[in-house]
Amino acid sequence: MISGLDHFVLTVASVEETCAFYQRLLGFERIDIAGRPTALAFGGQKINVHEAGREFEPKAGRPTPGSGDFCLITDRPLDELCSVLAANGVAVELGPVARIGAKGPMTSVYFRDPDGNLVEVATYAD
Repeated sequence: MISGLDHFVLTVASVEETCAFYQRLLGFERIDIAGRPTALAFGGQKINVHEAGREFEPKAGRPTPGSGDFCLITDRPLDELCSVLAANGVAVELGPVARIGAKGPMTSVYFRDPDGNLVEVATYAD
């Protein structure tokens, strides 16, 4: 019935700070369209970014900055990601560690964004 993920929403304390973080560290593209939420695009997906107290309707029952926990997939080496994180003063919380993703074995690195959302970036074994 479901074939993929189009987007998800992060409620954040600061749209500007969040967008700058994901653009700088992960190369996301910021999209601003009048009357729509700011979005961060990557691959064929996006994250809509809602500022706490200024959410778009409809919204989650209790939108809260820092409540996100999600996994992104990369085809780049994780040591490259770790170098970017270190150069930007972002601590690796865990990893690289072996995990099982939707498509099988993968290796993951975990860190937190400015709101404390847990971001996992993983690469699948060939």
